[in-house]
Amino acid sequence: MPNHESPFSHQDRQSAIGNPKSEIRNPKSQIRNPKSEIGLARSAGILGLGNIASRVIGLARESVISGYFGSSGELSAFNLAARVPTMIYDLLVGGMLSAALVPVFSDYARPERREELARVASAVFSLIAVAMALIVIVLELFAGPIAGVLGDFEDPALQGVLANSLRVIAPAVLLFGLSGGVTGLLYALKRFSYTALSGAVFNLGIVIAAPLLANRIGVYALPLGIIGGSLMQLAVMLPGLRDLRLRLSAAWEHPAVRRILRLYAPIALGLIVTQAQIIVDGRWASATGEQSVSWMRYATTLIQLPLGLVPVAVSLAALPSLSQRAVAEDWEGFRGIFARGLRLVLLLLIPAAVGLWVLAEPVIRLLFEHGSFRPADTAWTATALRFYLLGLMFAGVDFLLNYTFYARQDTRTPAIVGVIAVGFYFIAALALKGPLGFLGLVLADSVKQAGHALIMTGLLLHSVGRLRGQRIQGTAFKAIVAALVMGLGVWQLTGWLTVRVPAGFAGEAVVVAVAAGVGGAFYILALRLLGVEEVIGLFNLLPRRLRRPGN
Repeated sequence: MPNHESPFSHQDRQSAIGNPKSEIRNPKSQIRNPKSEIGLARSAGILGLGNIASRVIGLARESVISGYFGSSGELSAFNLAARVPTMIYDLLVGGMLSAALVPVFSDYARPERREELARVASAVFSLIAVAMALIVIVLELFAGPIAGVLGDFEDPALQGVLANSLRVIAPAVLLFGLSGGVTGLLYALKRFSYTALSGAVFNLGIVIAAPLLANRIGVYALPLGIIGGSLMQLAVMLPGLRDLRLRLSAAWEHPAVRRILRLYAPIALGLIVTQAQIIVDGRWASATGEQSVSWMRYATTLIQLPLGLVPVAVSLAALPSLSQRAVAEDWEGFRGIFARGLRLVLLLLIPAAVGLWVLAEPVIRLLFEHGSFRPADTAWTATALRFYLLGLMFAGVDFLLNYTFYARQDTRTPAIVGVIAVGFYFIAALALKGPLGFLGLVLADSVKQAGHALIMTGLLLHSVGRLRGQRIQGTAFKAIVAALVMGLGVWQLTGWLTVRVPAGFAGEAVVVAVAAGVGGAFYILALRLLGVEEVIGLFNLLPRRLRRPGN
């Protein structure tokens, strides 16, 4: 599915494969199975490669958009319209993916129950199709009034672009919903290769459509690109269901369908509040200036890259072990696994935050500053990115914190805390949007992330005990020291390189690549000298690998 507009989306954590409630049934049965571990690692690797491909092509998508439309008011209007299919998907399908669809489908996924699985899936898909089709009709009929809720542009023409973009993009709601159902079914069948590249294929829609259509129909090439991308995404996944006999069905009284709806109900309230915040955020941003939404969108794309690659991967890797310890009530082991995951997130995200802060302008110039995207756009996007970076660490740690509750079969607490955190956003946004404009909204989002992470940390420590002897503070301190020294060196190196390399794309690429590469190498070496265990283990492992026969 497409990335949520918020830079600190909960969608990735919601869409974990399987469900913590169904991970472990009997602690006595937890016998190590090497084949199972290899299979899990292989599946995680496939999904990880797909995630990387999706993020890379997502950057290419934004680069294409910036070249044709810069940060224009029309692009801001489209960005607000593009939120609608994703918001509806998150609310009606994405939210139930891991909490309901995957565990229920998994109960019927055994070969002897495939016929029943087809009946259940047919009923669920038919229900999704009917609900989404009705929403599409509503969007088509009431695009004007809905645009008035989503945006508050001073220029009426931009409100018209928003309404027209809504009409064009509305069918994507149906396609997103069906793709979400297919994803849940493929996860239950453990056919991960079909879903791995679906996000990358979706992003290709705009990459293809914008160059072909932008000069003819302007910004409306983008909603058409989303329609095309969602069609390709669904087409890529459907072959994975070729052995299931799916058909239209109104068997919505089936116990499995009722179970899906029952499991989803507690999640709905938190999602409704979150979607309300997204709507208000977009409306307030559009009122601060016609380019504000576009600048926020570009910054969001960059902030999602480290979030999607680091905390999600660590959290998914830790979830099965956390679930095992929780079922066995081995809280010492539970704390140890969480602490190892937390140290890894800190070691990877702290330098990412510092590096993005220092390299904000060079990275944005490299990726976006061409065509209609001007130096002033780079400056404003870089400022927004730095304000978002204030919440990066909290958002990254929050992924792992949420999974510790899911592992203990508690999905209600994260949802309740999420509602409270949205309250933090509204308080901060009301106080800051006047003096700071759209940057106040960006800062309010970081306040929300900080509030959510701090409350979740307090609740976790209260429920499973303090993390004494886990080296969290020491590791964080060493990572901060190494990252700050790295950042200072990268800043000096960037300035030195900028005046010595030729102008243009090649020179910008050299500056970013050399500065990032040298900075990363320095950071790892600094951690080694500071005695960080995880890095020492890596250095000790390399000579052994080099000494292996055949190397």
